[in-house]
Amino acid sequence: MKNTHFLLTKKVLTKKLFPGAFIGQIDGLKATSIKEFHEQIGLAMKFPDYSGKNLDALDEMINDLEWIKEEKVIIYISNSSEWLSKEKSVDKILSILDIFDATAEDWKWMDEEEDVAKKELNIIFDDSERIRTLLEEQEIPFGEIE
Repeated sequence: MKNTHFLLTKKVLTKKLFPGAFIGQIDGLKATSIKEFHEQIGLAMKFPDYSGKNLDALDEMINDLEWIKEEKVIIYISNSSEWLSKEKSVDKILSILDIFDATAEDWKWMDEEEDVAKKELNIIFDDSERIRTLLEEQEIPFGEIE
């Protein structure tokens, strides 16, 4: 497995693969639009009630995660070929991928002195040609779960 924040899998992701990790699962079939995605990620990641439903709020929430006690945090998107498939703006989809990528990298370098519990963030998608293409277009490296 490459040392990367993004992973693709052909298997059903289970807790056995990542013991002790918090896994927030989003079903791509239930997140075909940006609006649905914001609702689904809020539920999956247990965002506080005050969380907004926009890209700024998404960025803020995944840069916080203080309510999650586990250090390893996984955002798992199943049925990835359908994830945001009704979204007309490819730029919005790419913005979400960029937020995930930048946040995962920021968490990697978080200093414990900042009074924030350090997290390790991974984003795992069910493998699909569409997701591979999106990641490659953004030049975001990804690994594969064997």
